[in-house]
Amino acid sequence: MTQRARLIYNPTSGNEGLKRFVADILDVMEQAGYESSAFQTTPEPLSAQHEAMRATEAGFDLLVAAGGDGTINEVVNGIAGFPVRPKMAIIPAGTTNDYARALRIPREDPVAAAKIILKGQKLRMDIGQANDTYFMNIAGGGLLTELTYAVPSEFKSIFGYLAYLIKGAEMLPAVHTEQMRLEYDDGVYDGPASMFLLGMTNSIGGFEQILPDAALGDGRFSLIIVKTGNMAEFLRLMALVFNGGRHVDDPKIIYTKTRHLKVTKADGEPMKINLDGEYGGDTPMTFVNLRQHIEMYANVDEIPAKNLGPDQQATDAYIEEVESISHQDINGDGKIGDKKD
Repeated sequence: MTQRARLIYNPTSGNEGLKRFVADILDVMEQAGYESSAFQTTPEPLSAQHEAMRATEAGFDLLVAAGGDGTINEVVNGIAGFPVRPKMAIIPAGTTNDYARALRIPREDPVAAAKIILKGQKLRMDIGQANDTYFMNIAGGGLLTELTYAVPSEFKSIFGYLAYLIKGAEMLPAVHTEQMRLEYDDGVYDGPASMFLLGMTNSIGGFEQILPDAALGDGRFSLIIVKTGNMAEFLRLMALVFNGGRHVDDPKIIYTKTRHLKVTKADGEPMKINLDGEYGGDTPMTFVNLRQHIEMYANVDEIPAKNLGPDQQATDAYIEEVESISHQDINGDGKIGDKKD
């Protein structure tokens, strides 16, 4: 049976350079055995998300999201609510490209990124659900949200994650705490906090030390709560981030793993929540980790072992064993066990 793939690409990503690679990307997808077609997103709100929904309903086997983290987020939102979901691959063409960084997908060459599909390596990635919205990498509230909205999009397109640092330096005197209530698996924090971060990969804003032991596909968020709003203490914590991720042991930080998180403000007022770099709604908000919800092509042999979920390889081995016994393609990868077609 012929497998079908749809490339969903944002023509404005990568300073509009992505468009000239579309034919080459489709050729790679065809080499991987997919009957391939392309959809160019439009200025219509949620264009990529709506196309991902249509392609899923039409039974496509693979969706390739090409663009920045926003485009990838839309495609994830388009398919995450379906009981049967296509596989995904990503071609980064934005600014920070955090998700591609975590999956070790080339970020400067769209065709090289597409060729990751030819390696045939995939991971079942966790997806976060925030009330009725999905995210694939990071959620946060407090300072992070203010920082993201303060950086003009054209500034980010030129300077990438440096924009966050520059704007962050300007905002540091205004760092403040809010009374937050955060309920997670192992406890409750009810007190002042300048921000919280909830992540599923180890890459945030181009940095890999903020959530140093985030494991892909382990079913748990990495949660950071920053309890201080003092500028000197905040600068010290940032220094610890760059010094081997030692901030996670600091008393001004709560760092834990959790499958769920409920966030409210003590005064009942709404707080803006950031999902994958964009406004994602207001508190109260409940976050749930959807374990290994979407199968993604990834450069698996380049990902550090400490960032692979502890049961990912065991799960793969288990499925291969079941397939060998049943002589059925359980995970839909076109193979039975570890045999090639």
